[in-house]
Amino acid sequence: QVQLVESGGGSVQAGGSLRLSCAASGRTGYAMGWFRQAPGKEREFVAAMRWSDGSTYYADSVKGRFTISRDNAKNTVTVYLQMGSLKPEDTAAYYCAADLSPGRYSGGYYMRPSSYDYWGQGTQVTVSS
Repeated sequence: QVQLVESGGGSVQAGGSLRLSCAASGRTGYAMGWFRQAPGKEREFVAAMRWSDGSTYYADSVKGRFTISRDNAKNTVTVYLQMGSLKPEDTAAYYCAADLSPGRYSGGYYMRPSSYDYWGQGTQVTVSS
């Protein structure tokens, strides 16, 4: 069982920054990812990190603006998504997800929502122009 709790969402003006946090407890899995979903749109990949070697993956739309990182503490792993140079099109509910499948996969694997086993409840990010 994995529990994921996101925080850090809010409203910001274009060009601003926010840092999202995802506290993971229980089994923390082998990779974690961030996805987002805007109203009327499908959930889309944002960023992911593989624990075994620290490899990171980003959607083209956020490369150079967002950074995924992690902090390990006893019994808890916190994954961060530092978001900068925010744009109105970044407005969405942001979700973190945990992948419990061992092994290393290609980057494309971590970009698919179906690769993840547990999801958080989401945190809203609103960017105004």
